[in-house]
Amino acid sequence: MKLLENLADELAREALSAAKKSGDDDIVTQVGNVLGASSQTLEEAYLTAVRIRRAEARARALLDPYKN
Repeated sequence: MKLLENLADELAREALSAAKKSGDDDIVTQVGNVLGASSQTLEEAYLTAVRIRRAEARARALLDPYKN
């Protein structure tokens, strides 16, 4: 469902941004817990989006030295 993926990714982006700005990575976990309390499906999609975005960031950091 496209709505699920869109909502999960939007929440993941916002949580990761808030965690970076505040220095408190627990924000990401707290959002997941709030979601899990009411929608396990959205929680799982959110956690997947968080993992994907973190993996992308690590890959981009690895590639940065090779950019022109």
